[in-house]
Amino acid sequence: MNLLFKALNDQTRREILEYLKEKDLTAGEIADKFNISKPSISHHLDLLRQAGLVVSVKEGQFVYYALNTTVMDEMLKWIMQFKS
Repeated sequence: MNLLFKALNDQTRREILEYLKEKDLTAGEIADKFNISKPSISHHLDLLRQAGLVVSVKEGQFVYYALNTTVMDEMLKWIMQFKS
């Protein structure tokens, strides 16, 4: 859970998740949506992948990123246990 919360603790990473909610994107397509360097985007994507929030699939020379909704579902279940 610590990696999950660390990953969600950054505005850029939350915005990446918002974009991936719409459709799977390559790292380049994601980078085009931000005014930061491609290595920085790669770092953010790596943290999201380590936290299990995104999965990556290599297709030819491109790597596509997609939301891992299983982890999101598990996180929501964990949070909901605190609701009274």
